[in-house]
Amino acid sequence: MTDKKSVAVIGAGPAGLMAAEVLGNAGVQVHLYDAMPSVGRKFLLAGRGGLNLTHSEPFDVFASRFGERRAQIEPMLRQFGPQQLQEWAHGLGIETFVGTSGRVFPKDMKAAPLLRAWLHRLRAAGVQFHMRHRWLGWTDDGALRFATPAGDAVVQADSVLLALGGASWSRLGSDGAWVPWLQARSVEVAPLLPANCGFDLGWSAHFAGRFAGQPFKSVAISFTDSAGRSFARKGEFVATETGIEGSLVYAASALLRDEIAGQGSATLLLDLLPDRSAEQVLAAVRHPRGARSLSSHLKSRLGIDGIKAGVLHEVLSREQMQTPELLAATLKAVPLRLTATRPVDEAISTAGGVRFDALDDGLMATAQPGVFCAGEMLDWEAPTGGYLLTASMASGLVAAQGVLRRLAAAR
Repeated sequence: MTDKKSVAVIGAGPAGLMAAEVLGNAGVQVHLYDAMPSVGRKFLLAGRGGLNLTHSEPFDVFASRFGERRAQIEPMLRQFGPQQLQEWAHGLGIETFVGTSGRVFPKDMKAAPLLRAWLHRLRAAGVQFHMRHRWLGWTDDGALRFATPAGDAVVQADSVLLALGGASWSRLGSDGAWVPWLQARSVEVAPLLPANCGFDLGWSAHFAGRFAGQPFKSVAISFTDSAGRSFARKGEFVATETGIEGSLVYAASALLRDEIAGQGSATLLLDLLPDRSAEQVLAAVRHPRGARSLSSHLKSRLGIDGIKAGVLHEVLSREQMQTPELLAATLKAVPLRLTATRPVDEAISTAGGVRFDALDDGLMATAQPGVFCAGEMLDWEAPTGGYLLTASMASGLVAAQGVLRRLAAAR
């Protein structure tokens, strides 16, 4: 653009950084603000165990992971989806590979090299970074207010792009403080709820003391809510002091969370032996065990010991354990009654946020012209597996394009 326009991007996570890149490449003067001392804090923490960039599954399957928000997210993914994200990473000099689960990772599995290369490119495009600038909303005349180490600051910009995250991991900057400020300006916001979260169920003191932190491996869970929606999948998850968490639980968390909210609890069924039929399990349980104890019998015939044996004792009495039919049925369907989600700040991500019907196609708030929203602060959710990062970056690109169209029209 021939005349420099100034855009304030608030939030230096993946969505904000992608928006800054698009705007900077278009010749816009970009000022990127964040409350943290450095950019991408949540991005770096999420990458400690191996940065999951995206997923290699077919596009239609990938898009289906966004559930009720597929109609809103899919058009963004068609502009910047899994394939484009990988090509973008390659452009930064980051090689990628597809893991056995289909997830896509940087070759060195690390987030820091990618982030360093990205920041180098952003600075080369003229993006100016303002760290330790905590956004405080607007002044009465519409300027942006920031708390900084040097005191409060007021900033004017031609457009504002908000990429403030949800309300999980507040220590890294996403605390949901922005919600009332947008609501006060008539921007509709759905309540922020935990997503990809753990649940409480009330283990006995004995179980919690012995098995908290241990995984349930090679299991499956199934759940059908009161509206008839179902979930069933194999995988693994972890017992906590108060309940359960982990990838398999996160995948079902939206259904479980909503059922608890509506019905007060949600009971999922845990299959301890998903690779054996109910008939095979019953035959093994009934097999004569001679002088062996029941625990030795279950371990030798079915490999049931440790945490899997422990969870049986959480739901069956000693007398019930002696009934082969009931024991076999329970091995295939341990009922776990979940009573609450863990707090939103513990969640991997959040559901809720700025409603899509409060935004135009360029992600501008219709009640607040010139203010655009992107990333996790939008009203959508997705399971872990690269979906969150891909859609956040895609929304940053779409919002930046919306800013460019508005600036061009104003000029």
